[in-house]
Amino acid sequence: MSHIAHQFGNSLLSFVRDEEGAQVVEYALIIAVVSIALVIALKALTEDGGGFSDFIDRVSACLTTSTCE
Repeated sequence: MSHIAHQFGNSLLSFVRDEEGAQVVEYALIIAVVSIALVIALKALTEDGGGFSDFIDRVSACLTTSTCE
């Protein structure tokens, strides 16, 4: 019986020390925060005819006509 308890204890310690799952969670959190920041930044630029919309219009005009402003 002591052998089974010892094996269980070793398995439990091995599970606690394993950090591979933690790295995946950290990367997922970083990606989530960056994605939220990008969505907020793009939303601020496109509201009320913001700078991003104007920029896209100017790039389109430069690509379709010979004059760029």
